[in-house]
Amino acid sequence: MGSKSLFFFFALLSFSVSLRFAFADNDEEADPGLVMNFYKDTCPQAEDIIREQVKLLYKRHKNTAFSWLRNIFHDCAVESCDASLLLDSTRRTLSEKEMDRSFGMRNFRYIETIKEAVERECPGVVSCSDILVLSARDGIVSLGGPYIPLKTGRRDGRKSRAELLEQYLPDHNESMSAVLERFSAIGIDTPGVVALLGAHSVGRTHCVKLVHRLYPEVDPALNPQHVEHMLYKCPDSIPDPKAVQYVRNDRGTPMVLDNNYYRNILDNKGLMLVDHQLAVDKRTKPYVKKMAKSQDYFFKEFSRAITILSENNPLTGTKGEIRNQCNLANKHH
Repeated sequence: MGSKSLFFFFALLSFSVSLRFAFADNDEEADPGLVMNFYKDTCPQAEDIIREQVKLLYKRHKNTAFSWLRNIFHDCAVESCDASLLLDSTRRTLSEKEMDRSFGMRNFRYIETIKEAVERECPGVVSCSDILVLSARDGIVSLGGPYIPLKTGRRDGRKSRAELLEQYLPDHNESMSAVLERFSAIGIDTPGVVALLGAHSVGRTHCVKLVHRLYPEVDPALNPQHVEHMLYKCPDSIPDPKAVQYVRNDRGTPMVLDNNYYRNILDNKGLMLVDHQLAVDKRTKPYVKKMAKSQDYFFKEFSRAITILSENNPLTGTKGEIRNQCNLANKHH
């Protein structure tokens, strides 16, 4: 090969390598993934607005905080943390919100309230999936739980995953092996599962979900003193799903996310089968005992598990979209 040809060969090689790096840099710029304070340049007030809205809504409607906490689990555990949970049903697809696994979920309209407040400041910038995650973070604080620094930069999915709920979300009657397996699939280990179920420290459980432990016969594993209260609250063996019949998850501190839940389940006062299993299964019991003794340990593991959950397979960069309304995918012409 002549010297001139050799020169052109190396010049071309150098150009193609530079081009490849340039494209790689552009890709990285286009998709930094999830980062802390993703909106610092595009909408610096975003996280403050979400925090203020969560505080205002909690002041008016205390039970919104339980909803924020439940949302992050029901959205992020199902294949991707992309706000698919918030989509309404259409003629072609059923909403995740309408499935059995979503029984009792409410307050979705308040996510729209937060979205509208953010849109007034920065139209078309902040995703519903980030609003869902950050409202959960701030809701946890409202309930007396730890502040968990969470990354942002998620984008919104365009389709419901209703048909996948049973595949991903554990049922309260499933074996502990099945529960651990489902969480393990998204990177949450056994102490993380025990901590996440500590969310049952707040809120309430509808009688529909626990009457099988009371009728036709009372589950002998239940604490007899607690049974009396449960029967009083759930007097019907077939309760009306639309009736306001429920038992508070933790009668001692029902509005506080704390480690009282673990003391309750060790005392056989867990409402659902999964609560009882958590306290007796040899894989989970040591962590239950540890969390019952130390709130700091519970908060540490809870924060770690929520962080992993919030980062489950997000859409970032140019994937997905930024929805105009959280309950509707944008129209693409």
